[in-house]
Amino acid sequence: HLLEFGYHKGVQDWIKHLNKTYKTTPALFDYDFEGRGFQWVDYSDTENSVISFLRKGKDPDDILLIVLNFTPMVRENYRVGTPVKGYWKEIANSDKGSFGGSDVTNPGKIRSMPVKFHGKDYSVSVTLPPLGIIALALDEMVETFEMKVS
Repeated sequence: HLLEFGYHKGVQDWIKHLNKTYKTTPALFDYDFEGRGFQWVDYSDTENSVISFLRKGKDPDDILLIVLNFTPMVRENYRVGTPVKGYWKEIANSDKGSFGGSDVTNPGKIRSMPVKFHGKDYSVSVTLPPLGIIALALDEMVETFEMKVS
């Protein structure tokens, strides 16, 4: 039985996670067969072999940022453009240890910064797992970030 082997079980768990994510994430299915549900962020980073794109739902808050790293190298502090200011949360990562990966993840909330990148007004800095894919969901859109004064 193949599922007795950790890697096979990890792949099965990853597919289960993808199916659950698809069913519970409107950005992945609202405009499944329409161009307005998809937007490239960047497909030209040939030096790092990374591509990124957005999936969008009917609600403007339903945005998913997908980033793929096609190399066996971890990419730390990799900047990706985002269309809105807010907090993003990793909802899928093919490299999680429970899926048989090396567990290079982006825990917690990731704040987009007012740094223009990829033709977008804001951007996030993330860690990309080796030979992996991450999906970041817009967790909270904000108008302004409060500045802490010490």
